[in-house]
Amino acid sequence: MTTIPYASAASSDQALWGRVLTLHAHVERQLTQALQRKHGIGLSEFRALECLVQAEDGELRMQELADRVGLGQSSVTRLVGRLFSAGFAFRDLCPEDKRGVYAVITDEGRQRYTGARGTYSEVLSAALNTAGATTELAGTVQALRSAC
Repeated sequence: MTTIPYASAASSDQALWGRVLTLHAHVERQLTQALQRKHGIGLSEFRALECLVQAEDGELRMQELADRVGLGQSSVTRLVGRLFSAGFAFRDLCPEDKRGVYAVITDEGRQRYTGARGTYSEVLSAALNTAGATTELAGTVQALRSAC
């Protein structure tokens, strides 16, 4: 019987991906809880605010925001609706193309992002440190940190 190297690589890739997903879930859970508890925003709202803060003029087309945050069009529409209700962003039409809709950050949105950024960084590091202390995820955390 011959061994198929591809099957072995695929199995190894699946195991690696499983560890990455486990790490991702652990970190996301910690970030979500801390941002909600301390700043009253969810992780998606934080990421959207971060994208808008970093964008030129503090605005992005809705589709570009969806791509950057990793959401579909309808999900980002609901997300921007929540940001609008909280006073953190608003929708604006593109002056050249009235079909184009932008999400635009407000001063209050910038303030909320700035206040939450430190919490995000602290909790991210702590969550990675905690996960890195487990035997199951130590190598994954170390590999990710080494890659950067």
